[in-house]
Amino acid sequence: MSDNARAHHRPEADPFTERTPRVVAARHLTRRQGRDKAGRFLVEGAQAVREALAWKNGEVHELFVTATAAQRNAELLQTASNQGIRISEVTDKAADSLSETVTPQGIVAVCDAVPQPLDRALQGTPRLVAVLYGVSDPGNAGTVTRVADAAGADAVIFAGDTVDPHNGKCVRASTGSLFHLPIVRSRDADEVFAACRQAGLRLVAADGYAKQDLVEASSQGELSRPTAWVFGSEAHGLPDDVVAKLDTSLKVPLYGAAESLNLATAAAVCLYASARDQRN
Repeated sequence: MSDNARAHHRPEADPFTERTPRVVAARHLTRRQGRDKAGRFLVEGAQAVREALAWKNGEVHELFVTATAAQRNAELLQTASNQGIRISEVTDKAADSLSETVTPQGIVAVCDAVPQPLDRALQGTPRLVAVLYGVSDPGNAGTVTRVADAAGADAVIFAGDTVDPHNGKCVRASTGSLFHLPIVRSRDADEVFAACRQAGLRLVAADGYAKQDLVEASSQGELSRPTAWVFGSEAHGLPDDVVAKLDTSLKVPLYGAAESLNLATAAAVCLYASARDQRN
């Protein structure tokens, strides 16, 4: 660790253990109730922490790092130090207690919660938005967030009874995209749909049972319009009553023998189809 980084490193000689009060407090953030109460969450791994340090809409409050991880990530710690962020060395066991992975990386950041108000996320003239409705698998939700970011979407909205975007697996699956575009969490799906319409977005259900498919919609110019794609859970898709509230529904055509696509793959196809047509 450089001299500058040590300037923001706590002065105590011994690293924090899993029983140190600040580590115990951070461990509460591995649970949704603790995250909601504190308005903060944990980001694990060098790449995700690097993205958090570059984030413009929130603050990184502290870095917990093992001696080995500090040696491996000297440049990252220097960046954190230059930002005045507290750097706390912890034991391997303490780092493990903050990790939700099988092979902890030894570096964890405490960050502000990412969600923005719905109206702020949809301000201006959004062209492409991903809405996750009732998605319970955090890996899928995080991957769709990453896909939406890659496709140039303007926002990702977690609507209704959907997994917490701060869930550790969701954060890891997003690979930093959580910090790149507005994230919204709203339990009121009707409010989300109304806000999308008010922003000029056409609400399109991704529905494997739809009569029309993406290719047909594209040929008719439908996908070049500002669109909010609404994706349901992998197990059950979108309920009929939700589909009925939307403007239309489209399916991904299946040309082979596969019965269906998983949620993240279907979302990638849908979002990129819109992104392509909008750019053309």
